[in-house]
Amino acid sequence: MAYDKFKVLKSTAVPMPIENVDTDQIIPARFLKAIERKGFGDNLFRDWRYNQDNTPKEHFVLNNPIYNGKILVGGKNFGSGSSREHAAWAVYDYGFRCVISSFFADIFRNNCLNIGVLPVQVSEEFLEIIFKAIEADPKTEFEINLPEQTISVLGANATESFQINTYKKENLLNGFDDIDYLLNIKDDIESFAESSPL
Repeated sequence: MAYDKFKVLKSTAVPMPIENVDTDQIIPARFLKAIERKGFGDNLFRDWRYNQDNTPKEHFVLNNPIYNGKILVGGKNFGSGSSREHAAWAVYDYGFRCVISSFFADIFRNNCLNIGVLPVQVSEEFLEIIFKAIEADPKTEFEINLPEQTISVLGANATESFQINTYKKENLLNGFDDIDYLLNIKDDIESFAESSPL
């Protein structure tokens, strides 16, 4: 399944300065029954967003109308815990296209990269700059430049580079998942197979 191409994203951000957010908090296990990647956004951070009677918890950030955007800013060690792909699906389905943290669990990072969500790992110092910028003005915009591998706080002299696997970067730039990538080089694969001795 192809996803939107990711090149340069300019957006406001939703701050969640909580460390050690695990995948069961991102999407509780009781919502893992679906096999399609749709509808998971409704239950993103379900137990933090809603009371038992399904009324919104007004103090949780996703229920605060002053915060919005396609960027989620998390605390250190975001996406730890079980390897469920559904956590990344929920992030994408909710509408986030980028998650920023000073450290990601490897499996969560890869699951995000596989479905079109860019995990941007920044230094702890730069993460603090981001949180302070949002606190000062929730309408602060950020620019995530994937070709240049930079993240900037727009309107401020604050930019930092980030790392990303070259293969995953090319897939994001083209809107490919792993299957799309293989289909895109199908002719090359067939040519190689024909020219190779059995």
